[in-house]
Amino acid sequence: MTEVDFLNSTRASYDAMALDYDERFRDELAAQTLERAVLAGFAELVRNAGGGPVADVGCGPGRVTAHLHGLGLSVYGIDLSPRMVELARREHPGLRFEEGSMLALDIPDGTLAAVVAWYSTIHIPQERLPDVFAEFHRVLAPGGYALVGFQVGDEQRVYTEAFGHEVSLTFRRWQPDRIAELLAGAGLPVHARTFREPERWEPTPQASLIARKPLPPAEDQTADDQTTGKADQTTGKGDQTTGKADQAAGNPAATS
Repeated sequence: MTEVDFLNSTRASYDAMALDYDERFRDELAAQTLERAVLAGFAELVRNAGGGPVADVGCGPGRVTAHLHGLGLSVYGIDLSPRMVELARREHPGLRFEEGSMLALDIPDGTLAAVVAWYSTIHIPQERLPDVFAEFHRVLAPGGYALVGFQVGDEQRVYTEAFGHEVSLTFRRWQPDRIAELLAGAGLPVHARTFREPERWEPTPQASLIARKPLPPAEDQTADDQTTGKADQTTGKGDQTTGKADQAAGNPAATS
């Protein structure tokens, strides 16, 4: 299957089942305690790094986009499926959603504080994952974060029917070590990872990785210098305390 065929079939499949997909998974995040914890931790990392624009790539009907917005991020959604984008705009009218492909993001270099791919790389052929992660690296500002969620495994499953609709979709599962390797190869070393066993109807374990685009060496050095300066100030206060103690020892009347 060529890249054009793969993109076209994925787009057409999600267009066909968009309404039923949205209804089936509308409240799913509310039942996923650990996933919400991961998203909350990720949002805090992004905010603590200064914030900025965040792209939820493969956003579907926008439920994770809206959740991250509620966590204080300046986030917008991107999806390959026009029907999914239409649903997201209708259900979350205060947020921005647009069509696009994670293989060629219409985003200037180095402008995002974070990229989210929450179970949206599952249809990408393995040989194209390096291109996806290279695209994430391109659009992230130095110090920006990438969050990737996925099902764990080695196999793939092909679906020709979903929610009563004819589709052509390949679902791919990944090993966390392999995704971490590919992210690092794209210049996004992994900062944190989570893994959990299947719950309820899930057939496989689930994992997520948080990677970060490194800061330039000068900025790293500035951060180190600030830490060293604070340590020096603390040491200086310690010296002052020691001096006062010596004075008191030399003058017993001072303590009486």
